[in-house]
Amino acid sequence: MANILLASSSPYRKELLLRLGITFDTCSPDIDETSIKDENADQLVRRLAVEKSKVLQDNYPDTLIIGSDQVAVLDNKILTKPGDHATAIEQLKASSGRTVKFYTGLCLLNTATKQVQTDVITYTVTFRQLNENQIENYLRQEQPYNCAGSFKSEGLGVALFEKMAGDDPSALIGLPLIRLTTMLANEGVNILGSSE
Repeated sequence: MANILLASSSPYRKELLLRLGITFDTCSPDIDETSIKDENADQLVRRLAVEKSKVLQDNYPDTLIIGSDQVAVLDNKILTKPGDHATAIEQLKASSGRTVKFYTGLCLLNTATKQVQTDVITYTVTFRQLNENQIENYLRQEQPYNCAGSFKSEGLGVALFEKMAGDDPSALIGLPLIRLTTMLANEGVNILGSSE
C-alpha cells in the first residue's frame, strides 16, 4: 500500500481518517489561507486543499497526500474559524434560525505521478432559533473556536441544529470520507480490499 499523508494538524480530520483503518502520517502545511480577491467559497477551499498538499510534496516522495479545507457561507459571506469567544457569539447569532452552507475542499496528490484529484463537497445545516443564553452555554461547554461556523457537529453542536442535508456527513466535520475513499481507490488503495 502507498504511503499516505494527511496534510493537516486538525485532530478532527485525523480522527475521521482513522475510521478508514489505514496507516497514515500527519504533517501541518504552512500556507497563507487568505482568500484572493473575487474568489468564491468553492474556489477558495479547492485552491487551499491543493496548496496544502503541494507545499509538502518535495518532502514526501512516493506518497498520497490528502489536503482539505472548509468554510461556511451565510448570506454569501464566508464564515471562517472564529478564533475567539466574541466572534463565535457573532457567528452563532447570525446563524440562528438560518441555513448555512458548508464547502469542504478535498485534494489527493500522488507525489510519484503528480496526479491531482480535487473536489468540493457541500453540506447544509439549518440552525434552531437560538437565544443568547443557549449560545453562551454552548460556547462555554465546547469552545469551538477553531471550527468554521463556531460549532462541532460531532459533539454538542448537533443540539444547535434543526436539520442537516448533504451526501456525506463526514464532510461537515472537515474530511469527506465518501469522496476520499473513491479518490484513494483511483490510486489503487481499496479500503475494503479488491472488488474481485
